[in-house]
Amino acid sequence: MAEVPAPERGSEAHWVRHHLDEFVRGEVESSPIPGGQRAADAALAGFTVRGYAARRNEVWPVDRRGASGLSPYIRHGLLTLPRVWDHVAGGPARDVTAFRDELLWQEYARHLYARLGDATQRSLRYSVEERGEPYDWPEGMACIDLANDELQRTGWLTNQTRMWLASQWSMRDGAGWRDGEDVFFRHLLDGSRAANRVGWQWTVGALTGKPYGFSRWQVEKRAPGLCHECDLRARCPIANWPPEDPPEARSYADPRVRRDPDLATTSGAAAMSSGSGAAPEMVWITAESLGDDDPALRSHPDLPVTFVWDVPLLQRLRLSSKRLVFLAQCLADLAERRELIVRIGVPVDELAGIPLAATFAPVPGWHRISSALQLVRVDPWPWLVPPHDGPVTSFTAWRRRARA
Repeated sequence: MAEVPAPERGSEAHWVRHHLDEFVRGEVESSPIPGGQRAADAALAGFTVRGYAARRNEVWPVDRRGASGLSPYIRHGLLTLPRVWDHVAGGPARDVTAFRDELLWQEYARHLYARLGDATQRSLRYSVEERGEPYDWPEGMACIDLANDELQRTGWLTNQTRMWLASQWSMRDGAGWRDGEDVFFRHLLDGSRAANRVGWQWTVGALTGKPYGFSRWQVEKRAPGLCHECDLRARCPIANWPPEDPPEARSYADPRVRRDPDLATTSGAAAMSSGSGAAPEMVWITAESLGDDDPALRSHPDLPVTFVWDVPLLQRLRLSSKRLVFLAQCLADLAERRELIVRIGVPVDELAGIPLAATFAPVPGWHRISSALQLVRVDPWPWLVPPHDGPVTSFTAWRRRARA
């Protein structure tokens, strides 16, 4: 087995440089947003929902922002959606509703991805350009420069600037949305194929048929004064709304967007029922669930824990070093409380023959790997809303059925 020492707090960037350097593009750098359960707990404790509804879409100056910044911790299971949902209870009703709507959007994205998996790399309902020629962000636009710099420097963006970049990429410059989604996934600390893909599909109109048109109006509203600092302020390329060109409905849409034929697999019930009931020797964790509230970790507090850096996946994705360091920080934090065994290799080879406990994860990679492992106990995913077999054609349609 390719077992290596667990990262140590404060030396995570050095650990990545030493053990994962062959998978890194450029220098190994950490984000100003730290990883780990302690950092997640502190971020949640410091977040107040008051004022969220009015300020959540503000971009610049930074001190005007109301975004929670919790998404990297939510994405990696350091903060579960039910825990964050409960944290804002008792706040101003308007703010609580706006914030919880965003949590529900995250849950919708997870349900859609759990059901459709890799099919989400295609435009689901409307025909939209998916792949194209290599693309570089335009230079000299203060709004794009601001967003792209923050993406590269921190690995995080507000929801508003994500939409600006995605719309500029696809709607303004005609580049393929899948290429843009890959760029986001490579750099965002909260990058997930679930939320990332559904966000791009929504922006380009592949889900609803209504593309998001980025223009100077949004910049002046959400980042007042930024346009005055722009070299292109007198000849702004986004002064007007882009031409309205609604996409055409696909001739064949995946029928699973309207009905789930295998809800047991989507929800994890099938995986949980497949456990043998034998005693596990180790808890297997993945990047989907690295927090202390991981159900399998809680169910087996005395067992050692193992995490495998998936070499074929790392070779294919070429994630930014900030993402890798963030994950290493999560592991270093966990290693202070649990016996942690870290491996680098092919997960099915590294874990072969070991009776394992694990938490179900609603992603296709977990299904592929877990089917080849000896999982004797599978704990449920901490859903905020249980999956249903009704339509996921839109957030509205999904939510209407979720309330039933």
